[in-house]
Amino acid sequence: MSKAILIVAHEPLATALRAASLHVFPDAAGIVTAVDVAASATAEQTAQQLAHALEAIASEDVLVLTDVFGASPCNVAQRAMAGKKARLIAGANLPMILRAINYLDEPLEVLVPKVLAGAAQCIMAVNLTAPQNQHTRKVHDQQHNHHQQ
Repeated sequence: MSKAILIVAHEPLATALRAASLHVFPDAAGIVTAVDVAASATAEQTAQQLAHALEAIASEDVLVLTDVFGASPCNVAQRAMAGKKARLIAGANLPMILRAINYLDEPLEVLVPKVLAGAAQCIMAVNLTAPQNQHTRKVHDQQHNHHQQ
């Protein structure tokens, strides 16, 4: 196996993101690993969880995705990945993971920008429509042709 994806996030987000990604790509079960960090976990406990997860991953190249930059999962993952052939991205979201799975055959140097672009492109403000998708009229219809059909 060439590369693996490790999601490290506050409990239960890592497991939920993994499950959602496997809903789309069920064949990716062997390449996507999740480590949920409990609110009560110490940095040492989290480091131990990560060490066990990394031992189980049969890959030298690992893309590590964490939820919040500067939070415990990210900080511990950053220390655990030091000296390894890995890349770390904070701000994990589902589009990011789906993009990573899609382009996992690419080298890490190519994969990371693609993953970042996929994550950013899927963040947008979405306009809401009127109830029942009916547009409200701003002008009174003198011919009374404003009946709903």
